[in-house]
Amino acid sequence: MAGTAQLERIAFLGLGIMGGPMAANLVSAGFQVTVWNRTRERAEALVEEHGGDTRIAHTPAQAAASAQLVITMVPDAPQVEEVLFGPDGAAEGLSMIDLAVDMSTIAPTAVRRIADRLRSERGAAFLDAPVTGSRPKAKDGTLTIMVGGEAGDFERARPAFDAMGELVVHVGPQGHGAMVKLINNTLAAVNAAAVAEALVLAQRAGVDVDSLLHVAESGSGDSAMLRLKARPMLEHDLEPLFKLAHMLKDVRHCLEEARALGVGTPVAERAAELYAQADERGLGNADFAGIIEVAEGLRPANS
Repeated sequence: MAGTAQLERIAFLGLGIMGGPMAANLVSAGFQVTVWNRTRERAEALVEEHGGDTRIAHTPAQAAASAQLVITMVPDAPQVEEVLFGPDGAAEGLSMIDLAVDMSTIAPTAVRRIADRLRSERGAAFLDAPVTGSRPKAKDGTLTIMVGGEAGDFERARPAFDAMGELVVHVGPQGHGAMVKLINNTLAAVNAAAVAEALVLAQRAGVDVDSLLHVAESGSGDSAMLRLKARPMLEHDLEPLFKLAHMLKDVRHCLEEARALGVGTPVAERAAELYAQADERGLGNADFAGIIEVAEGLRPANS
């Protein structure tokens, strides 16, 4: 793809909770989208629901063969590498002028490893462009997208980002998109755990929770997690908008990066322990609001 060519053809690989609606927004924006998913039924459902100029590929390589831009949206680095470099991987369809974008949340070290391999083996450029906003914002195209990589490659992919996101930020070089996302998700994880503890404490004290939320949302206790997750926590509505297992994975990645940089993160480490407990309880596939169930079983440290 020449640097000035209009972006028209996109391969989208991975149609999960986030990937499905993101691909649908690309279709709605008028792109020719070739989709691939490990479970073909999801690809068929997307084509049936959204139509447009959408095609289904049998393999990632087939999806990438005629695309100007290849997007991966899968759980973690091993899946990204499998989709790109495994048998019939998308890298087979990449050439010297193509661009791959990973919108999953993976470790910055993995980003740089994948970018180096694509560059050396295929001469292809790579951007790390994780997203935040959970499924509702994925559906209405208002995600926040943080992008790491070369500025020129960012501009080439910008029309696709604009179709999926409301706030699109080029945050710096390769791996910085992933680092910003991990830090952001760790902040969210810590905050959600604190919200869960506060709600349990209020209930045990007999406090009117609606009054608590009214005060907190009007003052210094307000936060996105309070507004987004307090009600689902109280109602134990754990339909997965963002899976708890994925949040735990992101926090662990953040801790690994922090350790490599010599940065202490005791608060994030405690949050990781709590989410691990929730995962062990079988809540990994539930929404991360499921951390409320751990908070309900906690006892004071000196008890």
